[in-house]
Amino acid sequence: MDAILPDNVLALARPWLLFGAAIVVALIAAFLIHRTLIAVLRRLARRKPFTTAMTQYAYRASQVVLMLFAVRMVLSGTPETFPFLVGASYVVSVALILAMTWLVHRCVHAISATVVSLNPYDVVDNLKARRILTQTRVLTRSAHFIIALLGLSFVLLTLPGARQFGASLLASAGVAGLVAGIAARPVLGNFIAGLQIAFTQPIRIDDVLIVQGEWGRVEEITGAFVVVRIWDERRLIVPLQWFIENPFENWTHTSSTILGTVFLWLDFSVPLDKVRAEFERVCQANELWDKRVCVMHVVDTTDRAMQIRLLVSAIDSGTAFELRCQIREAMLSFVAAQYPEGLPRVRAEMSGELSRPDVESNSRIADAYSAPIPKGSKFA
Repeated sequence: MDAILPDNVLALARPWLLFGAAIVVALIAAFLIHRTLIAVLRRLARRKPFTTAMTQYAYRASQVVLMLFAVRMVLSGTPETFPFLVGASYVVSVALILAMTWLVHRCVHAISATVVSLNPYDVVDNLKARRILTQTRVLTRSAHFIIALLGLSFVLLTLPGARQFGASLLASAGVAGLVAGIAARPVLGNFIAGLQIAFTQPIRIDDVLIVQGEWGRVEEITGAFVVVRIWDERRLIVPLQWFIENPFENWTHTSSTILGTVFLWLDFSVPLDKVRAEFERVCQANELWDKRVCVMHVVDTTDRAMQIRLLVSAIDSGTAFELRCQIREAMLSFVAAQYPEGLPRVRAEMSGELSRPDVESNSRIADAYSAPIPKGSKFA
């Protein structure tokens, strides 16, 4: 190369060639070290869910961090007289901070995925699993927000003039700061409400709620709102802060079991013991009944009929609705077949004979209808 290139060109190119070679060697070494470490961790953690999830979710982020760290080490060993060294150092430093923020973000995601996988909530008694799932999701989103905020702060502190920029922002706060605070109030309110929901847990994932007259299940809890899946597949979007400030019904707060009611209006002539026996037989034969509650009461009466309440229990609200419908159909079929006169009726009592004035009045009315219509009348 000395014979091909002039001495002055070679003197200028040699530092760049050495620098480029050092960068390439550092990147290759970082890549090989990362592959080796990941392979060792995967072999050692075959049956450990946390380490396995960490190697899956944080693979790319850890690779980028290690390679940028290798480049940063090369730059730190480069002479200060090297061109563009200061600018390259700042760029690599900012990229390294962003990559480390990404790595921490993926590690938090790996922890969240591990906790969720160890506590499946698609089981019958899933109260504990739903509580853990709700806490994990809300805290994970809060951690992501804090990590991103810290990463941005470190980037600003690394850049030259960032402190002066911050000081100028503080100096010019005034009305602009007040407006920004008012604008950010809903965001901060939802963030704090998310933390309250995570720890106090008025709602959880898959909870059955009555929100503004709508029956539905909690499908998702985000950092700003809750998605409630209505029974007819609609979605109700409710801000997080609403659940802290307003009352609502939670049918699965302590348990998913629930009582269901069926009301029947029957005539007074229907024998209650027969109806009660049939109701108990229907409950025993129905596989949706959880064998806890099967009670019949007469809860109301009018001058025409009596109201019967059939109280049954089920493992959850969806099963209770189906059980109520089946019991209502079975009991109506039983009453219609065995006691057709037992359905509510309107009673009227007629007197035996009409009085003399009533007879004469009825005769006059009959004569008026049978009289001929005069000619020339407009009704002719």
